[in-house]
Amino acid sequence: MMRAMWSAASGMIGQQKHMDVVSNNIANVNTYGGKKVRAEFQDLIYQNIREAGADSGADSQYPTGLAIGMGTKFSATNRLFTQGALQTTDNPTDIAIQGEGFFRVELPDGTIGYTRDGTFKLDSNRRLVTTDGYPLADGITIDETAPSDSIVIAADGQVSCTPAGGEQQAVGQITLARFVNPSGLTAIGKNLFVTSAASGDAIEGNPGEEGAGSLVQGALEMSNVQIVEEMVEMIIAQRAYESNSKAITTSDSMLEIANGLKR
Repeated sequence: MMRAMWSAASGMIGQQKHMDVVSNNIANVNTYGGKKVRAEFQDLIYQNIREAGADSGADSQYPTGLAIGMGTKFSATNRLFTQGALQTTDNPTDIAIQGEGFFRVELPDGTIGYTRDGTFKLDSNRRLVTTDGYPLADGITIDETAPSDSIVIAADGQVSCTPAGGEQQAVGQITLARFVNPSGLTAIGKNLFVTSAASGDAIEGNPGEEGAGSLVQGALEMSNVQIVEEMVEMIIAQRAYESNSKAITTSDSMLEIANGLKR
């Protein structure tokens, strides 16, 4: 009876964490370049009372085993890097990635961060930077006399602008980074990721080459979180939590009955 209580308790703990993941997904439904996180579970160790194939007689065996599980555990969170929908903004410094890849951003400590968020802006030095002021690692700087609407970002990452009274000129090349296992990247907030031993090293290249996606100027990638799916996940988590709590209540009632046998 106590085994049932602990198994159900592990289920309640797991569903609490499941709900944490769902809540985070819903909170980031409008995050540019945001990616859905999926909660994953594993069953716990089993108490094997009888092994399958054990002798049941002189010339016979049990076709199945006899094992009782100990519940579940919250085993992993897997970030799904499926393509989000593109939203047209007509802002020349907004860039979306259609396909695989991440923008390379220089962090304050000199390391490289990676993002799918293309909401770039021009800082006081006319560099393309993130909302937090982190510059693109490619070092894209726009001529100070070139108006913003003269900036052209091609699908292959070539950036050009037209200075006042001059001709169009190239100012740099945006490169993308791909990973063997993007789900292994470590999220550090601000729509940024850093590499880990699981993600592997970045594979850098120009957009549209060697499997990298192409760039779309004047557009942004929306979050790939689907509200309807998250609402269903919320209901599942709630009902599973409720069912596990009822299993604990039922086990407690059975213990109460057993304790009341002798009066």
